[in-house]
Amino acid sequence: MARHILPWAAAAFLGASTALAGPAAAVPVLHAACAASEYENVDGACVPRPESAPAAPNGATARCKDGEYSFSKHRSGTCSHHGGVAEWL
Repeated sequence: MARHILPWAAAAFLGASTALAGPAAAVPVLHAACAASEYENVDGACVPRPESAPAAPNGATARCKDGEYSFSKHRSGTCSHHGGVAEWL
């Protein structure tokens, strides 16, 4: 009978110990191939960071409400730290 209780008790203990530890802090990890002027998107691709320019730079996909141009490949999250999207390009 002890053989059947031991795995359950171990699982309960491990579950409780990880719950007590609390959630892990999210630490942004840059892709090794991304330059400082880029970020890694959800697909794992390096994308240029938003930038200021007098006109839309080549490859820009949106103009943010703060005037920065985004190169985001997905609509979700585009310009999220720049007040939202003012215009899709």
